[in-house]
Amino acid sequence: MPNKQPIGIVTDEACDLPKEIIEKYNIGIVPLNVFWPEIENIPGENVFQKIRELEKRGDKSFAKTSQPSPKAFIDVFESQLEKFEKIICLTITSKHSGTYNSACQAKRFMGEAGENVYVIDSLNASAGLGLIILKTIALIEKGLVAEEIMEKIKTILSDVKVYIMLEGPKRLEASGRLSPTMAGWLVKMQNIGIRPVIGLKDGKLSPIGLTTGAKDVVVALFKQFESKTKSLREKGVGIEVAITHCDNKERADRFRGLVENTSGNVKIVFVNITDNVLGSILGPDSLILGWSIAE
Repeated sequence: MPNKQPIGIVTDEACDLPKEIIEKYNIGIVPLNVFWPEIENIPGENVFQKIRELEKRGDKSFAKTSQPSPKAFIDVFESQLEKFEKIICLTITSKHSGTYNSACQAKRFMGEAGENVYVIDSLNASAGLGLIILKTIALIEKGLVAEEIMEKIKTILSDVKVYIMLEGPKRLEASGRLSPTMAGWLVKMQNIGIRPVIGLKDGKLSPIGLTTGAKDVVVALFKQFESKTKSLREKGVGIEVAITHCDNKERADRFRGLVENTSGNVKIVFVNITDNVLGSILGPDSLILGWSIAE
């Protein structure tokens, strides 16, 4: 096919990028899988509204998720390779999903064509994965070749931070992505008026902070962001922010307002609803912040 662009992007549904960004940069999206028969006939525009209705009915079922098949990746890789010479694929963290492994298998199954596919474990998810993808696009636009971009991304991964505020940990615990010990600790802290913040450390969910004196999730998350970025902002370092929410736009808008009024060079690059698969694990009203130093 003539006039192919040099490098394109493939990622999975957990990137949580807004539709307009996906379309603008022609990003290939591989769907994630969720199995939850109890929710199929429940009314609601998204999984969060359905969960709320389930809970009203006393249904205590939980979602089961699974990684995409290699075939799902092959289909998207082949489609993207019709438009791009090479593909960089960034997946949700391998510490909590087999998605990266499926992408690597797909690359191997493609034989010679797979040599034009580069797969990266982002060690991240949601707002964090979205930020990494946008940084990758910026490197592509600078004219770097795929091998150079791969090396650059490896240095970027640890610089992207993700903080998550939950209403409660029961769905994360039921999914097996949060240990009963940690879930119990989160509940205990909330019960005594302390807001725990969890995040991704080396790709794995871990407690990263405690916020006291915060009346709600929004204030608690903002306090964490403010304290962690204070020294950078005081030095004039630019900060990029992404926000995703589990069907609570009011919370996301409030948080956005606090961030926008923060002193320093802070730029919000996108705000979006969390995807249904991650959302089914986190639960309604959760709030996710991704941030990194601006390039």
